[in-house]
Amino acid sequence: MITRASERLFAEAQAIIPGGVNSPVRAFRSVGGVPRFIDHGSGALLYDADGNRYIDYVLSWGPLILGHAHPQIVAAISAQAARGTTFGAPTELESQLAHMICTAMPAVEMVRFVSSGTEAAMSAIRLARAYTRREKIIKFAGCYHGHVDGLLVQAGSGVATLGLPDSPGVPSSVTANTLSAPFNDLDAVEQLLRQNREQIALIAVEPVAGNMGFVPPQAGFLAGLRRLADQYGALLLFDEVMTGFRVAYGGAQGLYGITPDLTCLGKVIGGGLPAAAYGGRREIMQMVAPAGPVYQAGTLSGNPLAMVAGLATMQAIGVPGTFERLTSITSRLVEGFTRAAEQADLPFQARAVGSMWGFFFADAPVTDYASAKLADLARFNRFFHALLERGVYLAPSQFEAGFVSLAHTDQLIEATIAAADQAMQQAQ
Repeated sequence: MITRASERLFAEAQAIIPGGVNSPVRAFRSVGGVPRFIDHGSGALLYDADGNRYIDYVLSWGPLILGHAHPQIVAAISAQAARGTTFGAPTELESQLAHMICTAMPAVEMVRFVSSGTEAAMSAIRLARAYTRREKIIKFAGCYHGHVDGLLVQAGSGVATLGLPDSPGVPSSVTANTLSAPFNDLDAVEQLLRQNREQIALIAVEPVAGNMGFVPPQAGFLAGLRRLADQYGALLLFDEVMTGFRVAYGGAQGLYGITPDLTCLGKVIGGGLPAAAYGGRREIMQMVAPAGPVYQAGTLSGNPLAMVAGLATMQAIGVPGTFERLTSITSRLVEGFTRAAEQADLPFQARAVGSMWGFFFADAPVTDYASAKLADLARFNRFFHALLERGVYLAPSQFEAGFVSLAHTDQLIEATIAAADQAMQQAQ
């Protein structure tokens, strides 16, 4: 595969952008090689600067549930751009998208739009501390809630990919109120709650983890968090930036039947443009300024381009049968990868929930960050490059989830499985 244009562009970028990229995992640091510089996308396909074609399972890290350059999204953005890109004033579009979110997720009675998942998590935690008048929070090792100083504690994702302990520049005093427990371990959570009785404001969790690789919740884990939060007077936050409108139309909370107090959303709700949100129970959200004393603001929050892209996306995925289709093709993909690994006699663990999926080269099921780190990273890297050479684009890190879109046809899924059959042999 010719990559001369990507190599040239990467060299040029490194002279003027730290590491040559604007988000760390894009740099291929953990898998080696040169990141592909993308020229354009169409449906489920990406085309790089050298003209190489890839079946895309990154999908801009999740937002593109309809695929690249979907005609409805392009038309909505184009029409709105002609009317104005941002006003710094309220529009009806914000209320329309908020209404769709609140209807789909009954636990979200009010919602505030922001521009990134990091901003949503930061704001939700500030709100939880104000509402409970407590300062400490519990998060889970390997779960990522954005690059806020106080949340870069065993944060998975890009931090894990780069092998950083957390991040220089974060004072220990800032993380002192952030407690960490293993994912899927209710006993560890209860121990922290007992040891810090009446001090825990919030339990924050990715209900389906996508930043330590793909790790679903074990049976009873999410329900147990709800019970413990109630028992100890803490709030429960579902960070559904990834899972919201990805694993089901009502998110993980709808899929698993759990009611969180607060929810963070992003990715899909912006239709590929920068948009995120946090929301929850009315009495909690009424504390957000200007209704209440908890300050949060943003110049581009709820900007009309993102709102129309989000509305068009939500309308498209709200059609009956959408998630049945997504779940079916994602399951078929995972089953195909599993068969390929069995035929190559490789240790392999793969799972899917809705249109999220992932795998590990591991002997035993992966249930938390510690077991995720036991996976064979060298084998993952060989498999990643073998697939890339065959035109299949996965996240360049073991510690990231994969995604499927409605643009992934049966033919593309079968082509991916065929490529995996060959790539497994090279991964031995």
